Amino acid sequence: MDLLALADFNLVARHGGFGRAARATGRPKATLSRRVSELESSLDLRLFERGSRDLKLTQEGRALHERTGALLAELDETAAAISSGGDRPRGSLRISAPLLFSQTAMGKLAAAFALKFPEVRLEVTTEDRAVDMIEEGYDLVIRVNPDPDETLVGRIFLRDRLVVVASPKLRRPANDVAVPAVVRGASEQNPSWDVTARDGSSTIATESVLRLSSIIMVRDAVRAGVGAARLPISLVSRDIVAGKLVHWGDVPAPEIALWALYPSRRLLSARVSAFLDFLKEAFPSGTPEEFAAFVD
Repeated sequence: MDLLALADFNLVARHGGFGRAARATGRPKATLSRRVSELESSLDLRLFERGSRDLKLTQEGRALHERTGALLAELDETAAAISSGGDRPRGSLRISAPLLFSQTAMGKLAAAFALKFPEVRLEVTTEDRAVDMIEEGYDLVIRVNPDPDETLVGRIFLRDRLVVVASPKLRRPANDVAVPAVVRGASEQNPSWDVTARDGSSTIATESVLRLSSIIMVRDAVRAGVGAARLPISLVSRDIVAGKLVHWGDVPAPEIALWALYPSRRLLSARVSAFLDFLKEAFPSGTPEEFAAFVD
């Protein structure tokens, strides 16, 4: 396969058209078109659907772009690093991170990383959905308890756990009396919470009085005394120590694990390695208490 033709194909695919690619790079449009045609002929495949106005990748073209675009970018970065006499992280680093982690820690992390590695152009987007890393062009994603994915590898860098907390103004009722509860999103109308404490295990009956879409909003509502809630210990440990919230018990559920993931089929670039090491430096033990101290 002609690597130059493959590189031109990825250039056109990345910019979404021959004209855009030519303007962005200063390359002749006719040359790019000829190279892509030669590649299609050598593969005996149509890589683009050429409309009167739009240029769209075929299914085969999309697969080729996904599997070779990142590798060619890595080769370019490796050549640039060798020619400059080092392997210092440089280039673009796109990261997707969940909402709560972004709100509490990502701004501080991103700023410190940018100061440490000024040649890396860091871009962070916040979303809780499971993004397609290859299709959407992410180098690394941070996810909470992700589903197994054979195309991704990574590591846990933080752990957390849920606790039930309430304002000191709200007393925990005895027996089966329901406590007013603040819940997140489309939870059960009146869920029951199993908790463990020093005096043993118990179940707390609840009556949902407020439903909010953000964990931060849930915490603030609990602080105001409207009801009890299940929240990550890292988010409320300082309030518990300060007496602003009362710890009613731990939720005996699977731990909350934050993962840093990247595509297993890609070479691990210097910039991704640098960010993984940076996370390890920021959270060497990865405990909820360490996270709470970081975001304080």
